[in-house]
Amino acid sequence: MSKSKIPPSPAEAGKPVKNKKKKSGLLGRIIRRFFLVLFTIVILAVGALCLVLNLIFNGPSPAARDVLTMSLIEASATKWVPSLFIGEEAVAQIRTSVDVEMTSQQSDPSLVVVQKDSAVVTDTDEWADYPDGIRIETVVGDTYNAYVMIIRNPEQVYMATSSKDFSSSTLGKRINQAIEDEGAIAAINAGAFVDDGTTNSYVGSKPLGLVMSGGECLWTSGKQPGLEGFAGFNSDNVLVVSGTNLTKAQAEELDIRDGCCFGPALIINGEQNASAYNDNSGYNPRTAIGQRADGAVLFVCIDGRQPGSMGGTYADLINIMVEYEAVNACNMDGGSSTVMMYRDTYGRYGEAGQVQMINTYSLLQSEPRRMPTFWMVRPAE
Repeated sequence: MSKSKIPPSPAEAGKPVKNKKKKSGLLGRIIRRFFLVLFTIVILAVGALCLVLNLIFNGPSPAARDVLTMSLIEASATKWVPSLFIGEEAVAQIRTSVDVEMTSQQSDPSLVVVQKDSAVVTDTDEWADYPDGIRIETVVGDTYNAYVMIIRNPEQVYMATSSKDFSSSTLGKRINQAIEDEGAIAAINAGAFVDDGTTNSYVGSKPLGLVMSGGECLWTSGKQPGLEGFAGFNSDNVLVVSGTNLTKAQAEELDIRDGCCFGPALIINGEQNASAYNDNSGYNPRTAIGQRADGAVLFVCIDGRQPGSMGGTYADLINIMVEYEAVNACNMDGGSSTVMMYRDTYGRYGEAGQVQMINTYSLLQSEPRRMPTFWMVRPAE
């Protein structure tokens, strides 16, 4: 019986031994262990976060619980979190206890006398160094960084929109796109809009409440839950602030040319809204619009949800507006919508003529979100 000859092994033949399988197996183990460690870290981090949240929500400090609850439910992406720890009924009670009781007052236009054409007669005039009629200042609070834009001529301030029909099939615009399309020299975000916390394309396309633009009523439907208020300029360029939403008929009676709904009203006829002035409104990015007795318009944006600027409350907005002598002021949409932009006419913040982002929006965003309405400032004639 013949026997077949067994070929020599690679080692016996003097050839190098290939370790592809061993190397492949080692690489696989490294990758698996890496993801196992990563997964473990994520689970531990989530667990630690849950423990911290539970300590605050169910801990010994009702004030801390209320502030955290209001901060989270004001953001569309996190409004569901508090109910996981304390239940929907408790959240409703907290919201009711700190909710703003809107005033039924409306501002008196006679308290504002527009002085846009007053001459600059001395070097101490606040507009002497700002020939484009726009001045920007920074305010630093305990929990926030804020930016105040003062616009000398209220006639230049108007309501810009992403579209005329606000169809859900038409995407809302990002403010950096809108300011270029309008050719405006400054802009902030404006009123409320449909936002269910998703990334669907219709988010930011349709406003909530009345929208007036150029003397025309563009939208009347919808209501921002829990918040009522209106801010808009009449044909005399006076900012009219109401503690309640306005109807189309009411806006036409008041001769509103540009305006939108949001709230709460912060200051009406020089008086602070006491019910809005509470620390439980939560620390978040904020936007507001106001007007001084001489007609100058105030845009305010507070940074939030980032290192060094946790955010502000309604009380913080009121304090800033009072500091800048606002006669009337109203809260606008905030959170991830809060953005202030300025076309840098004289190169104060960068290259002259380029649009600059004045504030810093949330670190969770890579770009401004889509919105249907914007407060814009057109160039002076």
